[in-house]
Amino acid sequence: MSAWPSGGQSAWPFAGRSTGQDTGQGAGAGADPDTALHVLGPLDQVPIGEGRAFAVAGQQVAIFRLRDGTFRAVSAVCPHKGGPIADGTIDRSEVMCPLHQHSFELATGRSTTGAGPLRTYAVAIDSQGNIVLRFP
Repeated sequence: MSAWPSGGQSAWPFAGRSTGQDTGQGAGAGADPDTALHVLGPLDQVPIGEGRAFAVAGQQVAIFRLRDGTFRAVSAVCPHKGGPIADGTIDRSEVMCPLHQHSFELATGRSTTGAGPLRTYAVAIDSQGNIVLRFP
């Protein structure tokens, strides 16, 4: 996931790209042709301190809204036994799978308990207050 500018969501981290009104067709000078921007909807659909799963291009992605107001995005399926990561318990930097308590760093996807890693994704809030995910 890309690093957040100071202040959380105040700056648009996807340089050279705009979401407009589409879902998944990010464009701009220097844009990576293998990635697209997906507008997932209003930020209010993910309560502070919780996660929600979203279907994006046939994959499940877990979006977390941390208590400091920032967002993180990781693959939504635990690599250990397929647990629902979005339903896991989060703190400032980790999520714990609700099935077998494997923990993962939200910033890197690395497991702190020996499971395989989760994939991480860049996520931001646009000027209209929508969650925007760069995928893959």
